[in-house]
Order: sequence, then structure tokens, then C-alpha cells
Amino acid sequence: MADPFPTDASAQAGPPPALRVSVRALCEFGAKAGDLDFRFAPAPTAQEGIAGHQWVQGRRGPTYQSEVTLSTGFEGLLVRGRADGFEAAGDGDADCPRVEEIKTFRGDFDAIRQNHRALHLAQARTYGWMLCERHDLDEIDVALVYLDIATNEETVVEARHRRDDLRTDFEALCRRFMHWALQEARHRVELSRALDGLAFPHAGFRAGQRELAEHVYRAAASRRCLIAQAPTGIGKTVATIFPLLRGWAPQGTDKLFFLTAKTPGRGVALEALDLLARPAAGVPLRVVELAAREKVCEYPGRACSGEACPLARGFYDRLPAARGQAVVAHRLTVPALRDIARAHDVCPYFLAQEMVRWADVVVADYNYYFDTSAFLFALTRQEEWRVAVLVDEAHNLLDRARGMYSAELRASEMEAARLQAPAHVRPAVARVGREWRALQKEQATGHVARDEVPEGLHDALRDAVAVLADHFAASASSVAASTAGARADPIPDRVSPDAMATTAPLQRFFFDALQFTRLCAGSLVGHSVFESVLGAAGEGNAIAIRNLVPAPFLQRRFTASMTTVCFSGTIAPFAFYRDMLGLPGDAIELEVASPFRAAQLEVRIAADLSTRFRDRARSMQRLVDLVAAQFARRPGNYLVFLSSFEFLDAAHALFTRRHPAIATWTQSAAMREAQRQAFVERFRPGGEGVGFAVLGGAFGEGVDLPGDRLIGAFVASLGLPQHDARNEAMRERIEARFGDGYAYTYLYPGLRKVVQAAGRVIRTEQDTGVLFLLDDRFARAGVRRLLPPWWHIEVVDSRRPHGIDAPPGALPPSPPAT
Repeated sequence: MADPFPTDASAQAGPPPALRVSVRALCEFGAKAGDLDFRFAPAPTAQEGIAGHQWVQGRRGPTYQSEVTLSTGFEGLLVRGRADGFEAAGDGDADCPRVEEIKTFRGDFDAIRQNHRALHLAQARTYGWMLCERHDLDEIDVALVYLDIATNEETVVEARHRRDDLRTDFEALCRRFMHWALQEARHRVELSRALDGLAFPHAGFRAGQRELAEHVYRAAASRRCLIAQAPTGIGKTVATIFPLLRGWAPQGTDKLFFLTAKTPGRGVALEALDLLARPAAGVPLRVVELAAREKVCEYPGRACSGEACPLARGFYDRLPAARGQAVVAHRLTVPALRDIARAHDVCPYFLAQEMVRWADVVVADYNYYFDTSAFLFALTRQEEWRVAVLVDEAHNLLDRARGMYSAELRASEMEAARLQAPAHVRPAVARVGREWRALQKEQATGHVARDEVPEGLHDALRDAVAVLADHFAASASSVAASTAGARADPIPDRVSPDAMATTAPLQRFFFDALQFTRLCAGSLVGHSVFESVLGAAGEGNAIAIRNLVPAPFLQRRFTASMTTVCFSGTIAPFAFYRDMLGLPGDAIELEVASPFRAAQLEVRIAADLSTRFRDRARSMQRLVDLVAAQFARRPGNYLVFLSSFEFLDAAHALFTRRHPAIATWTQSAAMREAQRQAFVERFRPGGEGVGFAVLGGAFGEGVDLPGDRLIGAFVASLGLPQHDARNEAMRERIEARFGDGYAYTYLYPGLRKVVQAAGRVIRTEQDTGVLFLLDDRFARAGVRRLLPPWWHIEVVDSRRPHGIDAPPGALPPSPPAT
């Protein structure tokens, strides 16, 4: 068979890429100076920005050229970009050629940071030089056009520049960047050479591991996406990263993004990268880890500005030295970045974002690529990177993405904002309250789902957002003006909590309302609903945009990547995840056979038990006695998974009364990290006892208890989401979109949690154990087909769980479906 990971020259995608950079990246690298300034300033949405550009361009004459693609070279560096507008001399009203750089903003023009204006001017002057060169111009008018999208008023900053002056500035920028460009070119050549001969880090592949690696390689080579289900224990992380590194040069990869749902996943990915491509072994792979701002901020609660934070003051002046040290460190984990940032007195969070440009692999949370304002996605589009994306434990992406594209407003928080709002803002917030109350006045049930936001409420929210945006922009401008003459004053060590609290309710309402209005800007039909919720006695009233199907939002993310691999131990049925996530129609599907043998796991369905809410009381005693009987048959560590904390508490209480000699421990509703760790540590090698946990909770996945640390599990629930008004609204709309709304809303998500919980028992090819599925519905043919095919299932009587299979006619009839 041909080598699935070719390394010969014929597989290379042509010569090494030329040194290339976008105008924006060139100017950001060389023209920024002074403070980091990321204080809140209301900015237009991407759609508003595009519309603003088009509005300005549409006002120009018929000879005006929009979106002019330009490129030029300097000493081997290719600079490319797109000028917003150009008009040649003699065209229209132009007596001199004119280039425009259009920027949209909202609010006070004076609030636009000087740092940003300097960057905008550098971009405009660069385009000016490129046009002078293309058209052999001696001079050109360079105009910065700032459009306030709230009023459609233009503020123009314009000056005439000589060709030679623009060329001098352009060449200075390029020389400043050339050192890095040459360094990057050498790095890419060295990295490609090292990865071309990359060896698998173990003596051989585990069962199923090579199959997964081959499919990942071929998906990347054919520019397709892959959805893969592979069992725990085969080394999925190494098997997905290795082929993408091995195919780095043949596939022309610029970046690899490894995305995780939880912090421990980042650690596993970093360990795999160290195993695969150690710098000490001659593989100069640069890896950067991104963490949430609140996890790495050195001055929590302060604004990201020179007036408030010492690490923001002069950030861009100190950045080159910090960047120079970081780029040779190769492994920029959160601790490593913090050490470098402290050495140079710069912000570690924004240093990490800067180093993404120079990294080969980025390890981060899902939201950095899939969220509404995702940093990695925006940078990929801006820089036209060829990226490969690995989505670890991809079954989690569905619920996470639903959260990303949802928004909620609570009546209590709106009222707090109204009371705290200044006089000129309060009427706009109050109008939202009036529309809200009018909407809910006639609401007969606690929950109503609609396919659109009522027009009056939508208009009131949109107007309130505009008023609040202007208010905060003006506030930011006045703060900047008041502190402009006091820069020599020391920055205080602490920020007053009272000062922070004065604007918190209003800002929180503004951000929530802004997200709300952005999500309801278009039709909700097919992917989201508008919800109106009434709490008891008016407490807890809320409205929300709740996303049901994130596919329309995620499709652009998949399209922007060279390949995206969604892999998990539980991501079946594939059709469900393809539909819900919006994977491309040509995405490859792979189910890796389990390396485990049926003999390793005894799977028994107690088909005479029902864990439906109405049946629990009469089933509870048999349930706990069955657990005790199994413990007596084979003492050891067991886990019992139940559907809710209420069910857990009742079952645990009865178990301890009837079987007090057996040690037990339980999950609680608000466990801290130390308590969760203590719960897991109770499963000691050679130990004996029973842990009680909630299905789908912290201990249902991501917990590794190999050997005899866990020898059995009991799952007393199908894990079905609650049948309530919200889920029924989801079922109806999914039924209309895909069909089979019940399975998509209830059955598939529930059984995924069951299989994940069961997966805690068998972790290696040497483990053995038992699994009891305690509900008659597990015996149904439609449900059994969705369980792992390597399981050999016995249907038993709960009073004789270790007897011979009960013949179908001897089983009690199943209760009717609910």
C-alpha cells in the first residue's frame, strides 16, 4: 500500500512561499506606538462596517473606483492590500488623484484613539504610494474618511503627499518588517524540512490510531472536512496532530488551530505537541496557548488603557523586545508568556494575541474560532491564512455554539440599569421596559417561543443600544481628555470598587442588549427562537434569543479553513452532528472500530425497571438492591449515574439505609475544584465503594479511572432532556427543518451522555468491568441500535441480574413512552 504520509519532493506544493504581508499587517507591525488602549468604545458591527463603506462609496461619482486591489514589492517582500477608494486626476471633481481609506465609528469622533488614527494614516499613505507607483503619479491626495454610522456624517482628514515622501515612508515600514519577514521565511523552510521527515513518536500505532491518522491526512490533502468517532484510549490527540504536521509542506499549511472545550484538553494537546515535535529534537515548531483574559490579567478590574494599567502604558513601545524574546521560546504556554510579559512590563494577554501571528500551532478554547467575534477566525480571514482546525471532543461544540449565538435579558437587570442611567439615557431604557411589559401582559403561559422579535420591542432595544453607545463613547472621550495632561502621575495600585460598580449595571445591560440586537438583526426562522419567560410573581422575567441550530453560523468557519477535523469518542449518529453543526456536504465520515473486546465489558439491561419520574418511587428499592448485589458479587469501586440531584439524593439515602456497610460518596450541586478532585481520588486502586453522580455532569466524561480504580457503572436514566415548553419548541422547529425532531432533541443528546458515562469503565485493553443500564427503554431495538456495536448486551431481570437471558416473552411489558 502507498505511504499515506508522503515525504518525497513530488508531494511538495511548489517552492517555499514568497515573503508576503498585507498592508494592514505591515502597518500594525511597524506603525503602532505608545499605549495599548482597549477601553470600551462602541464599535460598528461587521455588517454595519460593510454597509458604511458601501454608503460612502455610493456617494462618490461614476468614475470613483471602489475596493482597488493593489500589490507591490520591496527587496523580495510582497505587500498586498485593497484600497477603499481611488479617483484619478480629472475624473469627477478631482484635480489631483485621490485615495480614500474609510473607517466607520459610532459616537464622538474625538474618542477615536490616537494610536488607531496613526495606524489608519499609515495604511492610507501606504495605499497612496502603491497607487503612485502603479499610475506613475508625482503626488496624490490621501484622505482618511471617518463615517459615524449613527448619523451618516463624514469627518475627513486629508493632505496632499509627494510620491517620494510616500515611498520613503513605505520603504521604512518594509525595512522595519524585513528582519521579521526573512526570519519567518527561514523558519518556514526549517520547519517544513523538519516536519517532512517527522517520525511517529511510538514504536507503532495503536489499534485504530493509524486509520484515524490516515483519514486526517487525506482530508487535509483533499481540502475537505472530517467527522470522526474514535474510542477513548487509542490516542486521538496524537493521531490527529501527527498527520497535519507531517503534511505541513505538501498541504501548504500556515497555521494549525487545536480547539478544546475545557482547560484540561489544552494540557493534553500541549503534551502531545511536545511528544511529536520537540525543539530539542530539531523541530522548531512554535506553539502558543491562548487563555481567557480574566485568567491571565495582572490587574483585574482595570481598563486596558495607559491611564489605568501600567502594562498598557507604552505597550507598543516595549512590544518589539518582548516579541523578540517570545518568538525564540517555541513553547508559549500561559506560564511562559506571563514570565516574558513580566520581564518586559507588557500585558500577557495581548502579547499572546500578538504571538499568534508568528506561531505555527495555536491551542485555545472553541470560542476563539467559532464565537460571534472570534479572534482566530477574524485573523484567518484578514491574513488569508491556510489553516487546519482540530476540534477536540467535538460533541461539546453543539451546546457551546448554541450559547455563543444566544442572548438573554433579565427584567431585574434592565431595571437596575434604568435606575443607574443618567437623565438623557433613562427614557430609552424605560421604553424597552414598557414594550417588554406590554408584550408579557397578555402572556398566558410561563414560556412562549416565537420565530421573530416583536417589532416594537426590537425598535426600542435598537434605539436604546444607539443611545447607550453614544453615552459610553462620550464618557470615554471625556475620560481621555481629563487624563491627557496627567500622564506623569503614578497609576494607582488599586481601583476603587465603588468606582467600578457605578457603571456596571448600565454597561452590563448595554452589552447584553447589543448582543441581543445583533442576533435578531435578521430572520430567526430555521435556527433560533425568541423566548418570553414569566417568573413566579414577576421575579425572573426574561426575554431571550435562543439558538437551536448553530449550523448557519458555523458554516462560514468551516469554509474558512483548509480542513476541519471534528473528532470525539461520542459523536454519532453523524447525520445529527452534520445537520446541527453545518458541516459541508462533502465532509468525510469515519467511525474507528473499538480496540476493546466484548468480553471486557458485561453489559446488562434491567428491562423490568423504569426510571421515569412517575415510576421512580416504586423502582428505587430494586435499583439500590441491584447495585448492592453486584457489589457483593464483585467488591470494588463503582459509579452510579442518575438523572438529577433530586434522584441522586433519594437513591443515595435509601442505599445507605439498606446497605450501611458499603462505603459511599456523592456529587453535590456546587462542588469546587478541590471537592471534585477529592471525589475522583476516592476511586483508589484496590478500593471498595460506590460513588453517586449525575449523568452528564462533571464525572460523566473526561475522568480517567483505569484498571481497578473503577470496575463497574450503573446508568439509571436515558439522559433525555426534560420535556418542557422550551424543549418542545425546539423539537417542533427541528422537526420542520430536519424531520425526526424527537431524536434530535431528546434521544441522541441523552444517549450520548449514557455512552460517555459507560466509557469511564473500560479505559485500556486490559480493563474489565460491568455496566448496568437500568431502564426498560434501553431494551428497545431503536435504542439498542444507537449503543456501541462492540457491546454484547444481555437483557436481565433486576431481581436475577446474573441469571441467564430472560426470553422476550417472559419480560414484563414496557411502560408506554413519555
